[in-house]
Amino acid sequence: MILTPGNTADCTVGPACVSLLDGIAELLGDKAYDSNSFRKSLRKDGIKPVIPGRSNRKKRIRHDKQTYKDRNVIERCYCRLKDFRRIATRYDKLARNYFSALCLVAAVAFWL
Repeated sequence: MILTPGNTADCTVGPACVSLLDGIAELLGDKAYDSNSFRKSLRKDGIKPVIPGRSNRKKRIRHDKQTYKDRNVIERCYCRLKDFRRIATRYDKLARNYFSALCLVAAVAFWL
């Protein structure tokens, strides 16, 4: 997990997140990860991007719609983490405290 400020775009943090993982064949992402530079860096690393294009793109981007349907697993994970009030409302002022609470909640949610 990487904790970033709320005003940071997903497509700018995406390469840093992907660099921490090994053995990825496909990357499922929503429209927030749609940028030409991010797609290029994924292809350079041998990863197939399964990211739909934004509605304001001039040229349509094709993606595997059947594989994209599996993204609900990611959304359910975020939903499960936000079941914990402390995570959903971010009571903590310091990023390290919030990140610690997030890691603890992730462990509890995985264990249950």
